[in-house]
Amino acid sequence: MKHKLRNWHWHGVFIITVFLQLWPLLFMVSTSLKSLDQIFTSTLNPLPLPFEFDNYQYVLQSFPLVRYIANTLIIAGAITAAKLVTSILAAFAFVYYDFSYKEKIFNALLFTIFIPITVILMPDYLLIAKLGLLNHPAGVILPQIADGMGIFLMRQTMRNIPKPLWEACRLDRISPGKTLARVILPLIKPSVIAAGIFFFINSWNEYFWPLMVLPDKAAYTLPLALQMFISAEGGNEWGIAMAVATLTCLPPFLLYLFCQRFIINTFMQSGLKG
Repeated sequence: MKHKLRNWHWHGVFIITVFLQLWPLLFMVSTSLKSLDQIFTSTLNPLPLPFEFDNYQYVLQSFPLVRYIANTLIIAGAITAAKLVTSILAAFAFVYYDFSYKEKIFNALLFTIFIPITVILMPDYLLIAKLGLLNHPAGVILPQIADGMGIFLMRQTMRNIPKPLWEACRLDRISPGKTLARVILPLIKPSVIAAGIFFFINSWNEYFWPLMVLPDKAAYTLPLALQMFISAEGGNEWGIAMAVATLTCLPPFLLYLFCQRFIINTFMQSGLKG
């Protein structure tokens, strides 16, 4: 009996936690489907009836959404691809090769995870300005082509692959590049997909760095365009603002929703071997 009560206690905590996590999203979507009168008369009502789609119609007609989505896709896609390539290659070297100061170099890479982003914003900005990449997608992409967490996840996953498999490839005189492409990558595919999802979502939602590097409004990403749109509307059209926010959050949310099993499998595998 006590065991059942204890389980119900933790179930209750879990339900409350999930509700608190989902409520901001529900509130955002609900507000985007309300008229201005409904927003102020039934603020906390999650199911406004009737649904008002005028906010979305206004956004799609007056807001160059396609251009900002294209800007964001180019930047987020390039950052994701670059981080995956550097993470996989670095992890491959750390797992299957011996070289001087290997552990110290890896620990230094792990240390970069704990460096606050605000510490490196100004040095990165000065470098990008010196290279003449301000107001160019490459200026946003270049400082983010490597990621310490990605290297850690790929390394932990590759360490779960039996070493005799690598030795067999070497005895068969298979080149390291072919071994990585034809043997290692198929085995770590879920981890690669999970890391790619994390990289893409983080790049999609990034605000401060693009704000510093992209002064031209035509080059804005979606988070910057959202802030610009809210400011232009005077901050009073909450239904319209929430409609833009919903459209901004929709692609990464759907990506995570359909690929969450890869993320769960990755964390389970990375924790099997220290």
